[in-house]
Amino acid sequence: DANRQISEYKFKLSKAEQDITTLEQNIGRLEGQVARYKNAAENSEKVEDELKAEKRKLQRELRTALDKIEEMEMTNSHLMKRLEKMKANRTALLSQQ
Repeated sequence: DANRQISEYKFKLSKAEQDITTLEQNIGRLEGQVARYKNAAENSEKVEDELKAEKRKLQRELRTALDKIEEMEMTNSHLMKRLEKMKANRTALLSQQ
């Protein structure tokens, strides 16, 4: 009976050691995954920050371009009015001659 118990305990010990080995392998694999996911998350955050900075830069450029367009449209409008006045004056001068 004692030998049977010893054999049973040896078997349980062997099984427990196998389970421990399997669990240790799983731990190693999971730690590797955690490290990869952590690196991926850090890289994603870095890319996100770069994209945000690029977006801010592009928005500034857009505002500058829109301001310049507005300024040019005002200048164009002013010049068109001057041209119309000059044409009207020319027409008036020609009709007086």
